[in-house]
Amino acid sequence: MASLRPGPTEAISSVPSIPSSGSSSIAQYTPVSDRSEQGDSPSLNAERPPAGSLKVQTDFSTDGDQDSDDDDDEIDEGYDSYEDEEIRPRSSRRTPKYTKEEERQVVKQFDRKLVPFLALLYLLSFLDRSNIGNAKIAGLADDLRLSSSQYEWLLTAFYVTYILFEWMTLMYRLVRPHVYIALCVFGWGLVASLQSLSTSFGALVFLRAALGITEAAFGPGVPFYLSLFYKREELAFRNGLFISAAPLASSFASSLAWLIVRLSNNGPIAPWRTLFLVEGFPSIIVAVIAWFVIPDTPGSAAFLKPRQRAIAQLRMDERSPNHKHHQQQQQQQQKQKPFNWKEVTKTLCDPKSYITALMFFSCNVAFSSMPVFLPTIIQDMGYTPLTSQALSAPPYLVAFVTVLLTSHLSDRTRTRSPYLILHALLSSTAYFVIALTGHFHASLPAPVHIAIRYLCVYPAVAGFFSAITLIITWTMDNRPAGEAKGASVALMNIVGQCGPLLGTRLYPATQGPWYVQGMAICGSFMLGVAVLAGGLRWLLRLEMRRNKMGRGEGVGEEEGFEMEMEGGGAEREVLMGGRGRGGGGERRMGRSLSIFYVSEIG
Repeated sequence: MASLRPGPTEAISSVPSIPSSGSSSIAQYTPVSDRSEQGDSPSLNAERPPAGSLKVQTDFSTDGDQDSDDDDDEIDEGYDSYEDEEIRPRSSRRTPKYTKEEERQVVKQFDRKLVPFLALLYLLSFLDRSNIGNAKIAGLADDLRLSSSQYEWLLTAFYVTYILFEWMTLMYRLVRPHVYIALCVFGWGLVASLQSLSTSFGALVFLRAALGITEAAFGPGVPFYLSLFYKREELAFRNGLFISAAPLASSFASSLAWLIVRLSNNGPIAPWRTLFLVEGFPSIIVAVIAWFVIPDTPGSAAFLKPRQRAIAQLRMDERSPNHKHHQQQQQQQQKQKPFNWKEVTKTLCDPKSYITALMFFSCNVAFSSMPVFLPTIIQDMGYTPLTSQALSAPPYLVAFVTVLLTSHLSDRTRTRSPYLILHALLSSTAYFVIALTGHFHASLPAPVHIAIRYLCVYPAVAGFFSAITLIITWTMDNRPAGEAKGASVALMNIVGQCGPLLGTRLYPATQGPWYVQGMAICGSFMLGVAVLAGGLRWLLRLEMRRNKMGRGEGVGEEEGFEMEMEGGGAEREVLMGGRGRGGGGERRMGRSLSIFYVSEIG
C-alpha cells in the first residue's frame, strides 16, 4: 500500500496497491481526496493531480538479502518540518531528509560558533604555554637568577607532564565535552596566573609541570572532538582554523608583551609578573563560558535550531555504511557502553600509526623550540628587548594566513601529502639557510646576514605550523570514529610530544648568537617529515592497489587514496537523493533517501 500525506483539512485517501513481484521499486504520489456524501470512503472518480504537478522518483536497485519488511522500512516520506512529522502516525515517521543547502547552513553555524571558540581556547592555552619566552627577556631570568640550563628545564618540565598525560585524550569519550573542556580551561588559567607569584626556580618548575597536565588534557584531543562534527573532507580546514590559533597566539603574545613591558616598566610589580597575570587570568573567565557554549554532540548544539540539530547528527550518522545500525548506536549514546579495547589494539598494531607519530615527533622539534626562543634569537641579532618583542610578531601572522590557505586547499583537493611535503621542504631549507648564514657570518656584512636570518624565519615558521595541521588531520582521516580515532590521536601525541624534549634544548646560550647547531637540527627533522610523508603516501597507494586487486577491480583510478584506509573506502556521502559508493549498505541507504516527493518547478 503506497503511503499518503493528507492536507490540513483532508482525510487520508486509500490508493490501490501496485502489484510487485519481488521488486523494491515503489511509486508514490499524493492524490486530492474527494469524499462522497454517503460515507468516508473516497470516490472512485476522485480528481487526480494534473499531469506534471508531481514527479515520481523511484529507485530500482534491489538487494537480494532484504525481505519485504526491510524494504518497507527503507521508504522515507519526506516532510518539511517537525510540525509535519508530529501529526503523522507513529509508524510512518521517518528520518528527516535535508538539502545540500541546509547542510551548508549547519556547517556554517559550526564554523561560526564552534570552531572560532575552540580556536580562542587554544590561543589562550598556547599563549600561556609560550609566553615564558617573552617573560625571559622581560626580566624573569634576572629576577629569579636563572641560568641557561635552568631556563631549558622550565621548558622541559612542561613537556614532560604534557607527554605523560597524553592518555587523557581518551577522556573525550568518557566525560561530556562541555564539562571536560571547561575544567581544562579553568585549570590552566589558574596555574598560568599563579606563575606571577613565583619567587624561585623550584616553584616555577612545579607550576610549569602543572600547566603541562592541564593543557595535555585539552589541546591534543580537540581534532578528535572536531571529527564528531565534520566529515573528513571538511576537517583539514577546521583543524587549520583551530591550530592557526597557535601562530596567532605567538604573534599576539609578542605584541602584548611589547605593550605590557612598555607600560609596566615603572609599575608596582615586575613586567614579567604582570605578563603572566594579564595573559593567564582571562582563561578562568572563558572557562565559565565554555561550560554553556561547548556542545557534547552535533545533535545537542544549543546554537542550532531543532531541525538543524537533527541534520547535524544525521549527516554524521550517514558516514556509516550500515546506517540503521549506526542510528541505533547514536540513540544509545547517552547510555553507558563498554570501551572498545579491540579498536585500540588494532590501532596500536598498525605501522602507519607510528609513521604519522614519527612525523609529528620530527615536526614538534621545530614547533616547540622556535616560539619560546625566537625573542631571544632576535635579541641576539643585536636588537633591544623591546624591539625583539615587536619583531617576533610578523612571522607568526604570516604563518597564520599560510595555515588557513594550506588547509583550505588540502580539503578542496582531498589530499594531504603534497602540501605537507612542500611545507616541510620549505621549512627545512629555511632552517639550513639560517644555519649556513650563521656559519659563514664572517664572510657577510652584518646587515646582510641579519636580514637573511630574520627573513628565513618566515618560511621556517609557516612551514612547521602548516605541517603540524596536516599531520594531525591526516591521522584523523584514516581512522573510524570512536576509540580507534581517539587511540590514534593519543599514540600520535605520546610519541610526537617527545619531540619538544629535544626541541626545548636546542638553543643554549653557549651557542648564541648564531645557534648554528640548533638550526641545522631543526632543518634535518623537517627534512625527515618530508621523507616520512612521501613514504606514507607510497604505502597508502600500495595498499589501495592491493585492495582493488583483491576485489577484482582495476587499479587505474587512484584519486583520493590518501583518505581511503579504515572502513573500506573513502568518505561515504549520501545526501537527499544521493547514492552511496560501495556495497549493498550504501545502496540501501541511497534507496531510503531517494524516494521522496518532488514538486515540479515552473
